[in-house]
Amino acid sequence: MVRRRRWRTTEAMQERARQLRREQTPAERKLWARLRQRQIYGLRFRRQHPIGRFIVDFCCISHKLVIEIDGRTHDAQMAYDQARAELLQGQGYKVVRFTNSEVEREMDGVLAEIVRECGVGE
Repeated sequence: MVRRRRWRTTEAMQERARQLRREQTPAERKLWARLRQRQIYGLRFRRQHPIGRFIVDFCCISHKLVIEIDGRTHDAQMAYDQARAELLQGQGYKVVRFTNSEVEREMDGVLAEIVRECGVGE
């Protein structure tokens, strides 16, 4: 029997995730409206989901896909995001990043990329 690794999430981390769900950016809100309730090929997404010591914007656990929405970033943030992505990838997750403007202006392309990364609908 293969045991699935379960992360222990602290109460503080859970509360922070709840807070982030309440304070979504406009781009996050717009993408969530399209991802929620299994609207895309029956895929279940979670938003502001804790994985290990990180809270990711969106996650499809069944396909181990993490979706991050980036606003304006600076060099220090980019370095942190890269290190974080490498750690998540080490846990078997694929990390896909979109900018706020991609979500706002090119939603169909964003959704097509998500479907492609999950390997469904082909």
